[in-house]
Amino acid sequence: MTIFGAIGIAGTGVTVHRKWLDAVSDNISNINNASSTAAEAFRARYVIAREAADGNGAQVGGIVLGNPDGRLVYEPEHPLADAEGYVRYPDIDLSGQMSQLIMAQRGYQANLAVVDRAKDAYQAAIQLGRA
Repeated sequence: MTIFGAIGIAGTGVTVHRKWLDAVSDNISNINNASSTAAEAFRARYVIAREAADGNGAQVGGIVLGNPDGRLVYEPEHPLADAEGYVRYPDIDLSGQMSQLIMAQRGYQANLAVVDRAKDAYQAAIQLGRA
């Protein structure tokens, strides 16, 4: 594998982890979105990663959506409450999302570190060639 190959593979990892971070941040930001019981709750997004088609790196294989039923909460004063006083909220676990956020962030940082190291190695090779 060449230095450029390492940068390319790490770049695919950066892309996958960025999509994962985007999905987790969407989930966290919509965790308290209420809807009427007649409507669907916000559906959490989960990124599925897979090997890249060319075998070099990773790519997003798809996005899986969470349960549209969400969870019903009794809040009779809420403006969206139904006749029985229930409101629908997304079925998203904040602690699980925070764990996902940390994993995605660390993966993103690790892939950027690979790009940095490969760049440093390439620059060192250029310096050797000049001497």
